[in-house]
Amino acid sequence: MSEPESRSRPLVIECRDVYKRFGGVEVLSGLDLAVEEGEFVALSGASGVGKSTLLHLLAALDRPTSGRIVVAGQDLAELRAVNRYRRSVIGIVFQLHNLLPHMPAGRNVELAMFGTRLSAHQRSQRAAELLAQLDLSHTIDRSPTRLSGGERQRVAIARAIANRPRILLADEPTGNLDPIAADSVMSLLEQLREEQEMSLVVVTHDPTVVARADRRLVLEHGLVVASPVS
Repeated sequence: MSEPESRSRPLVIECRDVYKRFGGVEVLSGLDLAVEEGEFVALSGASGVGKSTLLHLLAALDRPTSGRIVVAGQDLAELRAVNRYRRSVIGIVFQLHNLLPHMPAGRNVELAMFGTRLSAHQRSQRAAELLAQLDLSHTIDRSPTRLSGGERQRVAIARAIANRPRILLADEPTGNLDPIAADSVMSLLEQLREEQEMSLVVVTHDPTVVARADRRLVLEHGLVVASPVS
């Protein structure tokens, strides 16, 4: 189902007729998606329908079999500076954290800022500030193996927003958090969205997260289906 063409703000994500096949399995089947600058979209759907696949395509971690994806004015089929794109345009929170186990939390967050113009001191200071915002100051020198699942999730969120991305892609960001921590994380993301006009695309099954979104979209049979937020 195509989404309405009427828009009040510029588009930061536009997918047109996107297909993705793995071997003989078609995961995305002509998907259309449009996300406006500063918009918060919650994406849900049954397990295995391609939600994570879609995030990986938007993050240029994979390529579609066919179709067109334009993010922040950049056609991803023509993208050359992939690392710069992931560093400055996209922040991504993976479902399984993807933290480096041999590095403390602070260093994991700092890694996202390597290649920017920030000095080592500035990277360290920014990491400490983000961890403090997420009530994680006590984790700064601890390796991920010494953190709880919820703490690892919040460290991953700090890493994803370290470079103030235009778009945050998050795969179940509150899945391992208790209600208080989940509310704190979503409040921070909403604050960043307001301050930076950051767009949020959040894969979630959490009804409290869905309720905070501008739109809820459901992925079914490889297509995005609009669904009102209740």
